[in-house]
Amino acid sequence: MSSPRQSTGLPQLDDMLGGGLLPGTLTVVVGATGIGKTQLGLHFANAGLSAEGRRGLIYDVSARGDSQNHADYARRMFDWRPAMARTNHRPVLSNVFDRDHELGECLHVFNYQGRRVSRSQLDPDQWHEWQAELNARLTQTLAFFYGHFVRGVRRCVIDGIEPVDRPGDSIQMELFQYVYHQILRKQSDWVARDLFRQQFRAHAEAVARHPYDSSDIACMLLCTSHAVTLDGLIDRPLDEGDALSGANTVIYMGKVREGTKVGRALYVGKHRGSRCSDEIRPYEIGDTGLVLQ
Repeated sequence: MSSPRQSTGLPQLDDMLGGGLLPGTLTVVVGATGIGKTQLGLHFANAGLSAEGRRGLIYDVSARGDSQNHADYARRMFDWRPAMARTNHRPVLSNVFDRDHELGECLHVFNYQGRRVSRSQLDPDQWHEWQAELNARLTQTLAFFYGHFVRGVRRCVIDGIEPVDRPGDSIQMELFQYVYHQILRKQSDWVARDLFRQQFRAHAEAVARHPYDSSDIACMLLCTSHAVTLDGLIDRPLDEGDALSGANTVIYMGKVREGTKVGRALYVGKHRGSRCSDEIRPYEIGDTGLVLQ
């Protein structure tokens, strides 16, 4: 295909993907904790600086209460110090068009420690508490994404999706589905209507001056798996949950046995609309991030 591509930030992986990722699509990266998913997401986000003039966004939905070490990794890998968006406050909506107002490049949306993320593990009161927390975060989430998109950001990384037995029960996946369908894939003026609501008329002229094309925005979703080995991930059916079945691209990252040692490798399990490599590519993780062999 001759469509413009978005680099993953790793030239060898771009080659495996026939030139990179297609704008306007979803890429899901699946692997166990500590396998390097967050570093891959940061490679993709950082590549936006040279490609679009703006680094990508980091939206962390981890419910563990701790971030995914985005700031430490970004500083070490790229000398990038992503600004953290403020949490637990209602944004001033007029600020989304003010380029001098700092929106933050990374939003860790939840503040819990040890909270379960599956509906089947919660009693009704706990489930309703989660729903209330989600609703309280939606305005901030809308302002975070919309404010950056009107300023030229064209890629985002959603990190911290924890494994559950049934994806449909996951609170984190529920939030992701909202972000993906109601923000990333909606026309910009409709996202603005959802954000401003009763105040939309007051901001209508500013909205009209700041359009963007949602088909230019690519999303990389990082999902933690129960499976640790690459073979285990490859053998898993692709239709496990909406994120995998609906994704344009699926990248598996897992451990592989190399003689008497265990290493890391990745594999492109799915890549619609383009040729892609069927090879398993070993990689290492160093101070500069992922290094494919």
